[in-house]
Amino acid sequence: MTPSDQKLTLGEKLGYSCGDAAANFVFMSMILFQASFYTDVFGISAGAAASILMIARLWDAFFDPIMGVLADRTQTRWGRFRPWILWTAGPWAAVMILAYTTPKGWSMGALIAYAAITNVLLMTLYSMNNMPYSALGGVMTGDVNERARLNSYRFVSVNIAQFVVGGLTLPLVARFAVGSDRQHGWQMTMSVWAVLCLILFLITFFTTRERIQPVTEKRSSPRQDFADLLKNSPWLVMVFMTLIHFAILSFRGSALYNYYHSYADKAALYDFVHALGLTAPTLAPGAAIGSGGFLDWLGYVVHGSRADAATSNVADVANSLINMLGTGVTIVVILLSPALSRRYGKKAVAIGGFALTTCFSAAFSLLAPDNVAGMLTLTVLGAICYAPTIPLVWAMYADVADYSEWKTGRRFTGIVFATIGFALKSGLALGSSSFLWIMSWFYDYDPKHAGAARALEGFRTTSGFMVGGLFGLCTILLMLYRINKRMTHQIADELAERRLRAAPASP
Repeated sequence: MTPSDQKLTLGEKLGYSCGDAAANFVFMSMILFQASFYTDVFGISAGAAASILMIARLWDAFFDPIMGVLADRTQTRWGRFRPWILWTAGPWAAVMILAYTTPKGWSMGALIAYAAITNVLLMTLYSMNNMPYSALGGVMTGDVNERARLNSYRFVSVNIAQFVVGGLTLPLVARFAVGSDRQHGWQMTMSVWAVLCLILFLITFFTTRERIQPVTEKRSSPRQDFADLLKNSPWLVMVFMTLIHFAILSFRGSALYNYYHSYADKAALYDFVHALGLTAPTLAPGAAIGSGGFLDWLGYVVHGSRADAATSNVADVANSLINMLGTGVTIVVILLSPALSRRYGKKAVAIGGFALTTCFSAAFSLLAPDNVAGMLTLTVLGAICYAPTIPLVWAMYADVADYSEWKTGRRFTGIVFATIGFALKSGLALGSSSFLWIMSWFYDYDPKHAGAARALEGFRTTSGFMVGGLFGLCTILLMLYRINKRMTHQIADELAERRLRAAPASP
């Protein structure tokens, strides 16, 4: 089968994209809210929360290569990777709810153990589902341009999910928090997201198929697969880049949550929300939230005045609106990535995008607490520059798998994506845990006194200069990546010729 025979239908692209949309209901909840959930809602210390996040995500990272070996050696009538999406869908939904449920009346030790166990289970299921899902995109088509388009659809769906999670989670938590019970609010909100995940995974399973098979079925050991990867310089670059990249995402998510909830001036945030018509008088005693219409029911209306903004839900609303603004811009701009890739190549676009994102991220540290306009502007500019890199980086992972087959004559897509997944999960673990440790060690952070001067300085620095510096490291690593536009097409053409020659011998 030649690349020209591997065009994907609209249904396949949309169906495949549903899987990563589902994954992002967990991923973005983890990136944006999990650290604060454990400290502010679940009720454990910052140190305990950091340790739980580190242990669960490092276990997940080490499990990814095991999962890659299993997936590469899975043989079913549905293929190698699709079955895992089906098998994990139900358990994923159940554990997702448990991970955001706070048991009542338990001791602190029991709560910490429960949080650790449910988080490890959730991360294990995430790996069992998302690693084969990512590898599936590499075997649906061998056409490099079609892959770029597939990943564009995928990451539009991802950002729609991120738009929903970033924009609706906190208001829904507030809405479901009967009698100010945020623990119940989190449980109910994550139950809604879990049901959506189950439906979306089933859609992905039933609408996709695997087309790419190795030219030959050379048998090899996992040890040989790993040994060959160590000789693959593009893989090495992408592993280190991914480690830092995803550390940024979890680090920045935790930092920005605290930036808006503690550093940003709540009176200025109130003015921003008021300008959008999302404020209302203080609720009368006994009055229910939601009587003011649909947005009020969702928790998007701030009740009270500018004078009592510090005790209102204004930070939740403003943070959600800014999240949605950034994600909305990303969804629009991400559609440009296939055209940019065809013209300049994935590597060039990724380098340019990360370099500009470095500048706009660092600039957050220069903003005054009441400069909401600056926060909005930098959010939009950062989204415009970062958006085109999102699908292209994932398409580059498939190019790394092609490079391995080109060099060795064997295709081990699962191992490539599993080891990338190892770097990804390790980065997530280091990012969120490092934020809590840095704030605790260097800025005397105490969740009960988040407004202390040292903590506020920490939120400003971590959200800006530190995030920008990490994006700069990613830019340097991408410059070392050797698979440019010309080589990408050379590899694709030569692999297509090999498959064409091998086709008559295939059963």
